[in-house]
Amino acid sequence: MSRVGKAPITLGSNVQFSIEEGNIVKVKGPKGELSQAVHADISVKMEDGIVVLEKAAETKELRAMHGLYRALINNMVMGVTEGYTKTLELVGVGYRASAVGQRLTLALGFSHPIVVELPNEVKVSAETKKGENPMITLESHDKQLIGQIAAKLRSFRKPEPYKGKGVRFKGEIIRRKAGKSAGK
Repeated sequence: MSRVGKAPITLGSNVQFSIEEGNIVKVKGPKGELSQAVHADISVKMEDGIVVLEKAAETKELRAMHGLYRALINNMVMGVTEGYTKTLELVGVGYRASAVGQRLTLALGFSHPIVVELPNEVKVSAETKKGENPMITLESHDKQLIGQIAAKLRSFRKPEPYKGKGVRFKGEIIRRKAGKSAGK
Protein backbone atom coordinates (compact mmCIF):
# COMPACT_ATOMS: atom_id res chain seq x y z
CA MET A 1 0.00 0.00 0.00
CA SER A 2 1.31 3.42 -0.95
CA ARG A 3 1.80 5.99 1.74
CA VAL A 4 2.27 8.89 -0.67
CA GLY A 5 -1.30 10.16 -0.24
CA LYS A 6 -1.02 10.34 3.55
CA ALA A 7 1.98 12.70 3.52
CA PRO A 8 1.04 16.35 4.12
CA ILE A 9 2.07 19.11 1.70
CA THR A 10 3.72 22.13 3.30
CA LEU A 11 3.08 25.46 1.60
CA GLY A 12 5.62 28.25 1.57
CA SER A 13 4.82 31.77 2.71
CA ASN A 14 4.71 33.03 -0.90
CA VAL A 15 2.18 30.42 -2.13
CA GLN A 16 -1.54 31.16 -2.40
CA PHE A 17 -3.65 28.00 -2.23
CA SER A 18 -7.40 27.84 -2.85
CA ILE A 19 -10.04 25.14 -3.26
CA GLU A 20 -12.88 26.21 -5.53
CA GLU A 21 -16.31 24.80 -6.26
CA GLY A 22 -16.23 21.54 -8.20
CA ASN A 23 -13.16 20.34 -6.28
CA ILE A 24 -10.72 22.46 -8.31
CA VAL A 25 -7.42 23.25 -6.62
CA LYS A 26 -5.60 26.47 -7.59
CA VAL A 27 -2.02 27.25 -6.62
CA LYS A 28 -0.40 30.62 -7.25
CA GLY A 29 3.21 31.55 -6.58
CA PRO A 30 6.07 33.71 -7.83
CA LYS A 31 6.69 31.55 -10.94
CA GLY A 32 3.06 31.28 -12.10
CA GLU A 33 -0.39 29.86 -11.49
CA LEU A 34 -1.71 26.30 -11.91
CA SER A 35 -5.05 24.55 -11.39
CA GLN A 36 -6.08 20.89 -11.15
CA ALA A 37 -9.49 19.21 -10.91
CA VAL A 38 -9.60 16.60 -8.14
CA HIS A 39 -11.84 13.51 -8.06
CA ALA A 40 -15.10 14.03 -6.15
CA ASP A 41 -14.32 11.27 -3.61
CA ILE A 42 -10.96 12.85 -2.62
CA SER A 43 -11.32 15.77 -0.19
CA VAL A 44 -8.65 18.46 0.01
CA LYS A 45 -8.26 20.39 3.28
CA MET A 46 -5.89 23.22 4.19
CA GLU A 47 -4.99 24.13 7.76
CA ASP A 48 -2.16 26.47 8.84
CA GLY A 49 -0.22 26.24 5.57
CA ILE A 50 -0.46 22.44 5.40
CA VAL A 51 -2.56 20.63 2.77
CA VAL A 52 -3.96 17.17 3.55
CA LEU A 53 -5.87 14.86 1.18
CA GLU A 54 -8.39 12.31 2.45
CA LYS A 55 -10.27 9.59 0.58
CA ALA A 56 -13.94 8.77 1.13
CA ALA A 57 -13.62 4.96 1.00
CA GLU A 58 -10.97 2.21 0.92
CA THR A 59 -11.39 0.97 -2.65
CA LYS A 60 -8.41 0.09 -4.83
CA GLU A 61 -9.26 2.86 -7.29
CA LEU A 62 -9.50 5.55 -4.59
CA ARG A 63 -6.26 4.44 -2.92
CA ALA A 64 -4.49 4.91 -6.26
CA MET A 65 -6.11 8.31 -6.87
CA HIS A 66 -5.26 9.43 -3.32
CA GLY A 67 -1.53 9.16 -4.01
CA LEU A 68 -1.89 10.51 -7.55
CA TYR A 69 -3.64 13.73 -6.57
CA ARG A 70 -1.31 14.29 -3.65
CA ALA A 71 1.68 14.00 -6.03
CA LEU A 72 0.04 16.30 -8.61
CA ILE A 73 -0.71 18.99 -6.02
CA ASN A 74 2.81 18.69 -4.57
CA ASN A 75 4.27 19.09 -8.09
CA MET A 76 2.12 22.19 -8.58
CA VAL A 77 3.40 23.73 -5.33
CA MET A 78 7.02 22.91 -6.24
CA GLY A 79 6.51 24.32 -9.74
CA VAL A 80 5.13 27.70 -8.71
CA THR A 81 7.89 28.18 -6.10
CA GLU A 82 11.04 26.64 -7.65
CA GLY A 83 10.10 25.68 -11.23
CA TYR A 84 11.31 22.75 -13.32
CA THR A 85 14.14 22.41 -15.81
CA LYS A 86 14.76 19.79 -18.50
CA THR A 87 17.94 19.67 -20.56
CA LEU A 88 18.18 17.87 -23.90
CA GLU A 89 21.44 16.99 -25.64
CA LEU A 90 21.79 16.68 -29.43
CA VAL A 91 24.32 13.94 -30.26
CA GLY A 92 25.32 13.66 -33.90
CA VAL A 93 27.42 15.30 -36.59
CA GLY A 94 25.74 18.45 -37.89
CA TYR A 95 22.93 18.45 -35.32
CA ARG A 96 22.15 22.04 -34.33
CA ALA A 97 19.55 23.97 -32.34
CA SER A 98 18.71 27.66 -32.19
CA ALA A 99 16.07 29.45 -30.17
CA VAL A 100 14.56 32.86 -30.96
CA GLY A 101 11.78 33.86 -28.58
CA GLN A 102 9.33 30.95 -28.37
CA ARG A 103 10.48 29.39 -31.64
CA LEU A 104 12.98 26.51 -31.57
CA THR A 105 14.67 25.46 -34.82
CA LEU A 106 16.33 22.02 -34.96
CA ALA A 107 18.65 20.63 -37.64
CA LEU A 108 18.64 16.86 -37.05
CA GLY A 109 19.94 15.44 -40.32
CA PHE A 110 16.69 15.71 -42.26
CA SER A 111 16.42 17.57 -45.58
CA HIS A 112 14.68 20.47 -43.83
CA PRO A 113 14.94 22.09 -40.38
CA ILE A 114 12.25 21.35 -37.81
CA VAL A 115 10.60 24.48 -36.40
CA VAL A 116 8.71 24.12 -33.11
CA GLU A 117 6.51 26.89 -31.68
CA LEU A 118 6.52 26.57 -27.88
CA PRO A 119 3.80 27.81 -25.49
CA ASN A 120 4.39 30.96 -23.44
CA GLU A 121 4.64 28.98 -20.17
CA VAL A 122 7.91 27.41 -21.34
CA LYS A 123 11.19 29.32 -21.63
CA VAL A 124 13.67 27.80 -24.07
CA SER A 125 17.37 28.39 -24.66
CA ALA A 126 19.78 26.67 -27.01
CA GLU A 127 23.50 26.61 -26.33
CA THR A 128 26.37 25.39 -28.48
CA LYS A 129 29.93 25.23 -27.15
CA LYS A 130 32.89 24.28 -29.27
CA GLY A 131 33.83 20.63 -28.82
CA GLU A 132 30.57 19.77 -27.03
CA ASN A 133 27.14 18.63 -28.11
CA PRO A 134 24.44 21.31 -28.52
CA MET A 135 22.11 21.63 -25.50
CA ILE A 136 18.48 22.70 -25.29
CA THR A 137 17.24 23.91 -21.89
CA LEU A 138 13.51 24.09 -21.13
CA GLU A 139 12.21 25.89 -18.02
CA SER A 140 8.62 26.05 -16.77
CA HIS A 141 6.44 25.98 -13.67
CA ASP A 142 4.25 23.19 -15.13
CA LYS A 143 5.93 19.79 -14.75
CA GLN A 144 3.45 17.99 -16.98
CA LEU A 145 3.78 20.49 -19.85
CA ILE A 146 7.58 20.61 -19.77
CA GLY A 147 7.78 16.80 -19.76
CA GLN A 148 5.40 16.57 -22.71
CA ILE A 149 7.38 19.12 -24.75
CA ALA A 150 10.71 17.43 -23.92
CA ALA A 151 9.29 14.07 -25.01
CA LYS A 152 8.01 15.64 -28.26
CA LEU A 153 11.45 17.12 -29.03
CA ARG A 154 13.09 13.75 -28.27
CA SER A 155 10.65 11.96 -30.59
CA PHE A 156 11.95 13.88 -33.63
CA ARG A 157 15.18 11.82 -33.54
CA LYS A 158 15.30 9.18 -30.78
CA PRO A 159 18.76 7.95 -29.79
CA GLU A 160 19.68 4.89 -31.82
CA PRO A 161 21.49 1.96 -30.14
CA TYR A 162 24.44 1.54 -32.55
CA LYS A 163 26.17 4.94 -32.52
CA GLY A 164 24.05 6.70 -29.90
CA LYS A 165 23.07 9.54 -32.26
CA GLY A 166 19.87 11.46 -31.60
CA VAL A 167 18.15 13.74 -29.09
CA ARG A 168 18.51 12.52 -25.52
CA PHE A 169 17.93 13.85 -22.03
CA LYS A 170 21.08 15.07 -20.32
CA GLY A 171 22.55 12.21 -18.31
CA GLU A 172 20.44 9.58 -20.10
CA ILE A 173 22.30 6.32 -20.64
CA ILE A 174 21.73 4.63 -23.98
CA ARG A 175 22.19 0.86 -24.15
CA ARG A 176 24.55 0.26 -27.03
CA LYS A 177 24.47 -2.74 -29.36
CA ALA A 178 27.39 -4.32 -31.14
CA GLY A 179 27.39 -3.79 -34.89
CA LYS A 180 27.86 -6.46 -37.53
CA SER A 181 30.66 -8.86 -36.85
CA ALA A 182 33.42 -9.25 -39.45
CA GLY A 183 33.11 -11.85 -42.21
CA LYS A 184 34.28 -15.43 -41.65
